[in-house]
Amino acid sequence: MATKLLALACIRKESYGDLSPRPHYPSMPKYPKGITAQETSLQGSEAKAMFSVMGMTCSACAGSVEKAVKRLPGIKEAVVDVLNNKAQVMFYPSFVNEESILEAIEDAGFQAALIQDETDDKFVQVCRIRINGMTCTSCSSTLENALQAVPGVQKVQVALATEEAQIHHDPKIITYNQLMQKIEETGFGAVLVSTGEDMSKINLRINGVRTVNSMRMLENSLQALPGVQAVQTSLELKKIAVSYKPDMTGPRNFIKVIDSTGSSRRFKATIYPEGEGAGRESHRKEEIKQYFRSFLWSLIFTTPVFLTSMVFMYIPGIKHGLDTKVVNMLTIGEVIRWVLSTPVQFIIGRRFYTGSYKALRHGSANMDVLIALGTNAAYFYSVYTVIRAASSPDFEGTDFFETSAMLISFILLGKYLEVLAKGKTSEAIAKLMNLAPETAILLSLDEEGNVISEEEIDSRLIQKNDIIKIIPGAKVASDGFVLWGQSHINESMITGEARPVAKRKGDTVIGGTVNENGVLHIKATKVGSESALAQIVRLVESAQMAKAPVQKFADRISKYFVPLVIMLSFSTWLAWFLAGKLHGYPESWIPSSMDSFELALQFGISVMVIACPCALGLATPTAVMVGTGVGASLGVLIKGGQALEGAHKVNCIVFDKTGTLTVGKPVVVNTRLLKNMVLHEFYELVAATEVNSEHPLAKAIIEYAKKFREDEENPAWPEARDFVSITGHGVKAIVRNKEVIVGNKSLMLEKNIVIPVDAQDMLTETESMAQTGILVSIDGEVTGVLAISDPVKPGAQEVISILKSMNVRSIMVTGDNWGTASSIASQIGIETVVAEAKPEQKAEKVKELQAEGYAVAMVGDGINDSPALVAADVGMAIGAGTDIAIEAADIVLMKSNLEDVITAIHLSRKTFSRIRLNYIWALGYNILGIPIAAGALFPSTGFRLPPWIAGAAMAASSVSVVCCSLLLKNYERPKKLENLEIGGIQIE
Repeated sequence: MATKLLALACIRKESYGDLSPRPHYPSMPKYPKGITAQETSLQGSEAKAMFSVMGMTCSACAGSVEKAVKRLPGIKEAVVDVLNNKAQVMFYPSFVNEESILEAIEDAGFQAALIQDETDDKFVQVCRIRINGMTCTSCSSTLENALQAVPGVQKVQVALATEEAQIHHDPKIITYNQLMQKIEETGFGAVLVSTGEDMSKINLRINGVRTVNSMRMLENSLQALPGVQAVQTSLELKKIAVSYKPDMTGPRNFIKVIDSTGSSRRFKATIYPEGEGAGRESHRKEEIKQYFRSFLWSLIFTTPVFLTSMVFMYIPGIKHGLDTKVVNMLTIGEVIRWVLSTPVQFIIGRRFYTGSYKALRHGSANMDVLIALGTNAAYFYSVYTVIRAASSPDFEGTDFFETSAMLISFILLGKYLEVLAKGKTSEAIAKLMNLAPETAILLSLDEEGNVISEEEIDSRLIQKNDIIKIIPGAKVASDGFVLWGQSHINESMITGEARPVAKRKGDTVIGGTVNENGVLHIKATKVGSESALAQIVRLVESAQMAKAPVQKFADRISKYFVPLVIMLSFSTWLAWFLAGKLHGYPESWIPSSMDSFELALQFGISVMVIACPCALGLATPTAVMVGTGVGASLGVLIKGGQALEGAHKVNCIVFDKTGTLTVGKPVVVNTRLLKNMVLHEFYELVAATEVNSEHPLAKAIIEYAKKFREDEENPAWPEARDFVSITGHGVKAIVRNKEVIVGNKSLMLEKNIVIPVDAQDMLTETESMAQTGILVSIDGEVTGVLAISDPVKPGAQEVISILKSMNVRSIMVTGDNWGTASSIASQIGIETVVAEAKPEQKAEKVKELQAEGYAVAMVGDGINDSPALVAADVGMAIGAGTDIAIEAADIVLMKSNLEDVITAIHLSRKTFSRIRLNYIWALGYNILGIPIAAGALFPSTGFRLPPWIAGAAMAASSVSVVCCSLLLKNYERPKKLENLEIGGIQIE
């Protein structure tokens, strides 16, 4: 509910053109510096332009775009609509044009295009595709650029760590099948994961289908059902994948249709077994198996090559046999090494040839190019020496077959270990998915609500409005509400809140939580992709797809890295070769088994293979994946790398009061009437006025008023006419022909209503007790004063103290009165207080703090806080409950407690320090390794790095980076939080 209110709070009363309203960013100059309004009018009339802005995920993004545009000279007004991905800009063409505005939006990190026809509102769909064959950031950048250039594609995110692409596209221009074809043309494998966030998807196995016609008949039968959006079939796998709208249909309907299709009813449908589908986990397992098989075969062939060149040459008897001449100077040892290394080079190492061919075909160079060049140089030079030895009676050369074979073996071992480790980075999502129970008990009810029958079904077959029985100890099978029964439910796996929550008729339940004692009958309301669990999984997946700004550093480096390494490698070879030919170093430096050319070649190959950009590309995404996964398990949902990067810099936090520092469930604790009237009638008028308000104080008054209507659970209050809500002040309405105004002191003064001395004294007394005083005026006279108390959250004082010890300044900004705000602030240790602040004033305060040099986080429950959440560097929404679809916040604190503010900042700092450490690992290998591989130590120490050891070091760099990120899984919250005992609060 809080998040819905948060979204509603973003809506402005004004409307600009065709745009949906959104919070207005704090005012900025309308004219260029030094230019007055009069001078502007002389320059020409204003113009209006509409832009499509892709890449915005929340109101914070919209705020960034608005800021970027308003910084330009000549901008009169800019309004950004995050829901429809649009921006409307009013500007003066004499100072700025559309192209400059487009550039400003793109500089802010978003994709923008000018909309020529405002009525042409494009429909954007999101599809997720798994990508096979990516090896480094060069691959992901190439694919991203290729897809971005496709007409109809609005936005592309390609994540190397998760090996997935998320594409926003217009299905009228390009379909997901065409996108997959484009990916395959770019040289990568493509497997569809999902085709839209508004759809659920089920995979069914069909027994009894033998022909293409039968499969087509089933496809047509399913396609005809209402709510079915897409059907994909595979005769080989005997599988049908159905994408559907859960509001309209469900998987049991599909099974029923399939089972009844055909004259002989030979078709039988079941849920496709997990692990056999195209899931990320099954693909990961298959990839691990492939690398392990390749490494084993490579080892079988490489071990004899290594032994014949490195070990047996020092055993006299065997050495004599290997040195036996076959033709001219060609020996048996050379023939054996040639024969054994060839399958390693061309069969087992085929993946590097195909990868480099695909990359070069699209004008980019990746890891495969470096490996292919290095191994080919060693292999074909060795072939040359062997052929020359066979055709010459006096040629003595050295082959490097062991270099190419061992290089490929070590790289395959490194990739195997890397994929193994990368699989562990996404364990958080796997754990979340496993929360859903495998089976559920479906109830059939008669018209009177009595249970007719029970049936155990697969939980994936649950449809909307099904009645499900939950027995003690079982997991709740679906989101819904309780129809019958009472129990306690442990929701810690979803919300992180350890205490069981009491549930009775009408209460909502979350799928995946555990029923502790009683039996419940629940009605399923959200199934499939709509469920809270699915939304959490999707949010975590989106977070892991999103790139942190620091990732741009790695992307920039990797763009030029491979060509630079090739040049360095060639320069190294050339320098050593020329130095040898020109006698630039003593001949004693050349090993007895080589000549100057071969020594130079080894140095060149070593440089080429040690400087791989893989580790650099994995440094940020793997840490973000693990960090966001750990956060999700602690009930802190971090929306990707950008939120992580922003949170680690935070040194000032602005807290809202109601629902954030306080419990958020205010109660009326005292009522004082100033006129003779019955309390029952007084509350009738007040409740009728407040019933249309969504404010927490209004709800508290209505709940208290119900006590005077004991016979009714949902009483009908008198009709209120001409209702007006005055934001930040109160409400006004006509009830029973009386003008009733309920609000604070400033509202009464604004309406020229005299506040008696008695009422003034009561307000002062109320505020000194950290309570909120509400005045009630009837027909222009103050009639009563209500005292409302909202208790401070347990542990708030300790949390503020811990933040102070972390060098984070805490500030309270509230719409409540000064007395109450100051009293609560002094209770919990906050020194700076801004009270009686309107929503836009909260945003102004955030801007002031940013201007002073602070990195500001805003923590609010979403009511009237959205402008400040937008303006802050990091927005934290507290009290999200089960509604995960938060728009304005960067971080969602699901447990609704203040401890998690500390957890979020502490975790982001730990994650970012791990990212820095990863960059040290990745760049350290290259900065130290390249000079050593190029022979920097050789003149003074005689030490050189053979190519196969350079290959092992390159593989180790990727593995060490991933393992460094995995250490984040051992993250522990600050010990001060563990010692902090936060008790419960009971409100009578």
